[in-house]
Amino acid sequence: MSKKNNKILVVGSVAYDSVETHAGKRVDALGGSASYFALAASYFSTPTVVAVIGKDFEQTHIEFFESRNVDLSGLQIKSGSTFRWVGKYDPNNLNYRETIDTQLNVFAEFKPILNEEHKSINVFFLANIQPDLQMEVLNQAGKKPGIVAMDSMNLWIENNKADLLKLIPKTDILFLDETELRQLTGVKNLIDASKTIIDLGPRIVVIKKGEHGLLMNSINADHSFSLFACPALPVDPVIDPTGAGDSFAGGFMGHLASLGKTISEISVEDLRKAAVYGTIMGSFTVQGFSIEQLKLVSIKDIEKRYNEFVNLTTIS
Repeated sequence: MSKKNNKILVVGSVAYDSVETHAGKRVDALGGSASYFALAASYFSTPTVVAVIGKDFEQTHIEFFESRNVDLSGLQIKSGSTFRWVGKYDPNNLNYRETIDTQLNVFAEFKPILNEEHKSINVFFLANIQPDLQMEVLNQAGKKPGIVAMDSMNLWIENNKADLLKLIPKTDILFLDETELRQLTGVKNLIDASKTIIDLGPRIVVIKKGEHGLLMNSINADHSFSLFACPALPVDPVIDPTGAGDSFAGGFMGHLASLGKTISEISVEDLRKAAVYGTIMGSFTVQGFSIEQLKLVSIKDIEKRYNEFVNLTTIS
């Protein structure tokens, strides 16, 4: 594992989550896609967050981000309240959750703003926000960064599919769960569905399968495909899955950013290691509410879990 302090820019949400699971509840805990992503990525590279918060956002949380070498130069502070989400998970099946309340607050008027330093960053991650905002980020960047990755969700596929189809060809890596991928492409077979996306322009499709791990398909320079199946790392206890996907993306993209390569220089081995590091960061996140466990992780802990993963998946 290397940490070269190569920068990575993430555009997404910084929020307060109120979550209830079988293990208990938390009220106004730090959340949001950019929060989880940046914290997970910070173990590998230097994240820059472009997001918006309200005047009610706690100074201690800003200080915590800064203590983890997270660049907040793109964090806007607006009059009003920070984005809030309230959810409850099925006590018998953490794959199912109910959204009790969503208050966009200042996030409703969020317009990402990139300064000149942001535009020079080589790796962009467009977290799960409206496709038109994701496109605006790329438009502001001007020249295409060395690697552009994005995440999305069923809401945007249902309501903003045309915008998504304009955006996807401008990216290199697409993160979707299996239901979203089928919904976007209309193709049931996940391998065929991923090839449909690759035909649009991205070189890599990462299909998140929750507790069943992931499937990744990538296209090589000779136009052949490399398929990789990666199991989830079994952990106990599982407390709260909120943010696991964003933490996975943070570990995945953080590792790629640490390599200092463009998308054409990334090897199959690089991608597979990224998938494993992403899986590991997600496995820490689910073991606590919010960022409670993720913030306690050390580089030594990550390497220990990486070796455990290798032993778990090695035949001889």
